Amino acid sequence: MIGGGVGSNIGATHRYALRLDDRYELVAATLGREAGPSRELARELGVEEDRIYANCSEMVAGESSRDDGVDLVVVLTPNDSHFEIAKAFLERGVHVVCEKPLTTDVHTAHVLLEVANQSGAVLAVPHCYSAYAMVREAARRVRDGAIGRVTMIDVEHASGWASTKLEDSGHKQAKWRTDPDVSGVTGVVADLGTHAYHLARFITGLEAESISSHLSTVVPGRRIFDNATVTIQWEGGATGRLWATMAAAGHLHGLRIRIFGENGNLEWRHEVPHHLSMQSLDGTVTLLAEGMSSLSQDARQLNRVGAGHIEGFIEAFANFYGEVADEIIARRSNPVTSVGKLSFPSGIDGLRGVEFVSRVLDSHVAGSKWLSLNNSPVKD
Repeated sequence: MIGGGVGSNIGATHRYALRLDDRYELVAATLGREAGPSRELARELGVEEDRIYANCSEMVAGESSRDDGVDLVVVLTPNDSHFEIAKAFLERGVHVVCEKPLTTDVHTAHVLLEVANQSGAVLAVPHCYSAYAMVREAARRVRDGAIGRVTMIDVEHASGWASTKLEDSGHKQAKWRTDPDVSGVTGVVADLGTHAYHLARFITGLEAESISSHLSTVVPGRRIFDNATVTIQWEGGATGRLWATMAAAGHLHGLRIRIFGENGNLEWRHEVPHHLSMQSLDGTVTLLAEGMSSLSQDARQLNRVGAGHIEGFIEAFANFYGEVADEIIARRSNPVTSVGKLSFPSGIDGLRGVEFVSRVLDSHVAGSKWLSLNNSPVKD
């Protein structure tokens, strides 16, 4: 693990999820730029002294020289360092999970995919909302035509975590996430918008064709955009809206998606992730719950504790890591990927997110002009 140290909520989330199914062991780490706290936390987590590294370069050299070097590296550092770290390990055939956004520009995202393909290493991006059982059920039902042709997609990630200027209060996460030199000027689009965008792509199986965007800064004095509204034209004629903000005062997380089709609609909300609501043309509402025997195999295989027991964020991350582990083991005997259409987000999904962030900024700068999304071809 690189990054995700003291004060990092997402670092703790990844570590809980990695351990949940006993599929992984944390054996090497550099958990932060401050050597003392990083080393102390690594010791507390059981990492042996000779595998606690001061930086990425030391870890690359140290693990490459070992017969028992790491199988997988998890990159949890700020956005501007993703590319160099991921590339260094992928070049050596080490599998990589890299937090979103995959990189800060489209070119480097393409480079990572090329390096991963050449080395045969897994490159995965933890858009872990797609690993909730009821999101899988939504995807299966939409793709199997349960609501007919998709006509409208409405998705929002309206969080209020940074409704005030936390970056001035010493808040570690807020400081780097609102620094345009580290996170990028698009701010909330890369941070939360990419999650919403992937969720829409994952459930519908559709790609966006063109967008018109408007970015704004709600909190006075903030150096990045913390609010984004994007109108999207999807393939097949569907239209939609994506709203992402970190300044929705009073909202805790605020991730919600609604998919409308010719024959009805469905809705999933992160605050109640074990439920999926479906509504027919006459207004009849069907509430599906995780664990029901009538759900698809895509959903049932992600259920751990049975109907009526609530599963959540950590379990979704663990589902993601379980599928990554299956793929890593499969590639030991067969270099051809076994990843199905409803599985963990790959480097391709990471690239699509970076392309989206780039075009959102371009559209905003051009006065919300409609711009096409290239969806550049890549090797699957």
